[in-house]
Amino acid sequence: MRSATDRHAGPAAVAVRGEAPAMGLLEWFWMGDRELAEASIDELRELGVRNLRFGVSWADFLREGGPEWYDWLIPTLAKHFELLPCFLYTPPSLGETPSTASPPRNLKDYADFLDVCITRYGEHFEYVELWNEANNLIEWNYGLDRGWTKFCEMVGNAASWARRRGKKTVLGGMSPIDPNWLETMFDNGLMSYIDVVGVHGFPGSYDMPGESWAMRIQRVADVLHAHDHPAELWLTETGYSTWRHDEFEQVRVVAEAGRLPVSRVYLLSLRNLAAERPSQAGFHNDERDYHFGIKLADGRPKLLYRLWATHGLHGVRDAATWPTPLRRDVPVSVVTGGAGFIGSNIATRLAAEGRRVRIVDSLARPGVEDNLTWLRERHGDLIEFSPCDMRDRHHLAEVMEGAKEIFHLAGQVAVTSSLDDPVTDFDINLGGAINVLEAARRQRNVPPVIFASTNKVYGGLEDIALEVVDRRYQPVDPTWLRHGVSESRPLDFHSPYGCSKGGADQYIADYARCMGVPSVVFRMSCIYGPRQFGTEDQGWVAHFLIRALEGKPITLYGDGMQVRDILFVDDVVEAYLLAARRMDELAGRAFNLGGGPSNTISLLQLLDWIDDLTGRRPVVEWSDWRPGDQRYYVSDTRRFTEATAWHATVGAREGVERLYRWLRAYRGMDEALPQNAGEWSWLSAAS
Repeated sequence: MRSATDRHAGPAAVAVRGEAPAMGLLEWFWMGDRELAEASIDELRELGVRNLRFGVSWADFLREGGPEWYDWLIPTLAKHFELLPCFLYTPPSLGETPSTASPPRNLKDYADFLDVCITRYGEHFEYVELWNEANNLIEWNYGLDRGWTKFCEMVGNAASWARRRGKKTVLGGMSPIDPNWLETMFDNGLMSYIDVVGVHGFPGSYDMPGESWAMRIQRVADVLHAHDHPAELWLTETGYSTWRHDEFEQVRVVAEAGRLPVSRVYLLSLRNLAAERPSQAGFHNDERDYHFGIKLADGRPKLLYRLWATHGLHGVRDAATWPTPLRRDVPVSVVTGGAGFIGSNIATRLAAEGRRVRIVDSLARPGVEDNLTWLRERHGDLIEFSPCDMRDRHHLAEVMEGAKEIFHLAGQVAVTSSLDDPVTDFDINLGGAINVLEAARRQRNVPPVIFASTNKVYGGLEDIALEVVDRRYQPVDPTWLRHGVSESRPLDFHSPYGCSKGGADQYIADYARCMGVPSVVFRMSCIYGPRQFGTEDQGWVAHFLIRALEGKPITLYGDGMQVRDILFVDDVVEAYLLAARRMDELAGRAFNLGGGPSNTISLLQLLDWIDDLTGRRPVVEWSDWRPGDQRYYVSDTRRFTEATAWHATVGAREGVERLYRWLRAYRGMDEALPQNAGEWSWLSAAS
């Protein structure tokens, strides 16, 4: 906590002492949406946020229900945060033109509005922010106010009165950062009423390339010093739009903001703007406006939120240092999705053999940042990290340079998610696979690609006659029972997920035939093992065990008698490395990869095993069958075994017990990790 003297020290003094600025959040609350506001309060408190900037719309205040909304909102927020209200937006009926960016016809009306708000809510805040981005045409129509003389008269009246009412004044943040605009404020006589100057910066999102935002902020500080003005500098709005799916860049921007010569930083924003709501620029006129949140619009956390909630801002700053320079002088094995479950297991095996491994991962999936940290701590400089989303083909081509081999495991992994958002599923799984293939094809020495496909390419298998034996489905035909589903089975894509993975499956094979990219496809069954953070939609063996350890109910879709062959991750890793070593003879082929008939298990059977392991049977909740859910799937792995002599070595019961022991240790429930499970890492267990 800064002293009163500190709070009034200029930006240069803060920078010299090396203090990180206080980090707060900016949230534009939607009028009348109490439910979202209350959820936002809880989420902000989870982060430990104390400083909150928010808008008090003059236009909304004069609408029906406006005073009642702010009567509830401001005292509610003040219970938890130090508030910075930003008073902005002309009521269209009072403007020179019918726009919230218009100067009001009577400039004193703004001061009167501020006076009403101070009288009504002033006990809840110390500072008042006067307008927002007055050098941005969308926020203040300076076409009607050449030289900002009307703005300065309007804000000067309000600032003078606010000071007389005992408040400190913040000049609404300039965007873009423009020291010449600040000189205009001095020329117009406004600055004698101002205690804090706000600036806005959005590197990588809105700001033009060239001079860094640190230098631009310093030039604003230089103007203040030249006028011997004591105002503090606050970065009242910053952030990074993840519209290009680059969540790691948001982490980097926030870490950089913590080193700027300012006293406070307000980050835009907690959640993405919902698609059904307009930004100031209008409905999706600028897609960037919709993706500044550190959570998605539905409340799912992005990487920045996860790091901040778990480790605080020091963890965010540490994470920003994870990317490593790309080495071009040594061979490297590239693993896309390398921080994920299977990817991290492949990466650690490669690094243990002394190979250099480049992890290419967006870190969008919860928990994978833990796997990355574990890999880095375990293998040091042998692990490179390049944050990249599979949809960014230009960046992907760059990080693929110099690849000796590519293990392509990144993807959208859940059938249910594909049903909710088939476009994203398509872009990541099919579009991403083509981006990987093109990045490989265009290299001087074309690397082989080993791709993780899915058993969902075979559809629902409805034509296989089944019977129930011992509370589990099994084929009536003894041949199916003895061997499972072979690669000769016709493809029958079910669900958007099945279509996107199946389409990628076929592109991978065709690039081997027609485009000179040697490749192998593995149509995966149910894989499980250490470093897996299973969810209801994907990784069901780990998910069941995690729910049991947490004492939470498990949802079974259908009747629980579904049967799968499960394969321990160590055996999967061996298969992938075999494929890479034998690429000359395997290229262009697809192989089923699973535990096979000797490692089958039903959902109900896994519950029995959990009962044996934990001493209590999990609570079960039942739900309807999901689209594309196969009642029976078992891989016929003979084709790959005949080609390489590979076979599964870890039995289902042994593997489940090993995963259970690893999860207990990972979650801090045992003193030591199981044998060969790795080292403890610094992130807590993912749900």
